[in-house]
Amino acid sequence: MLDGLRQFIADIVAPQAQDRAFGDSDYRLAATALLVHVVSLDGQPTAAEQRKLHSLIESHFGLDRGTADRLIADATQVEGEAVDLYHFTSVIMRSLDEAGRKRIVQMMWELVYADGQVSEFEDNVVWRASDLLGIAQRDRIDLKHAVADRAGSQVKDGAVGG
Repeated sequence: MLDGLRQFIADIVAPQAQDRAFGDSDYRLAATALLVHVVSLDGQPTAAEQRKLHSLIESHFGLDRGTADRLIADATQVEGEAVDLYHFTSVIMRSLDEAGRKRIVQMMWELVYADGQVSEFEDNVVWRASDLLGIAQRDRIDLKHAVADRAGSQVKDGAVGG
């Protein structure tokens, strides 16, 4: 009976959730929503950012192109409805160990660097998400520098600090 009530409330609050292929407790949806948030921070995602997002989703989650497209569409929907990052990071915290959470942060940095520019907003969101994911400041900075080194000199870093 309690499950029926929960489902009734969920249907009222988010009826479109039934149409999604990935559930709210799926860490892949939460992680992809964080990535969609990062890629959308500086306006419309560039072609390079969109390619990088698809590449990361397909390779990291082992998905084919069509399933990755569906995950990104579902994540875009839930990210647009979100008020903060906590819901996504809490799902990830329950699902992944520290190494898995670091990989999500690394993916965020890879998206930040995909367009060749790092803004303060992007840097700040990765910092906040890393904090909510329990990633130490030193590790966050090390991940940023490792991704920046791989991105090379074509990147302009407009962020302040580490």
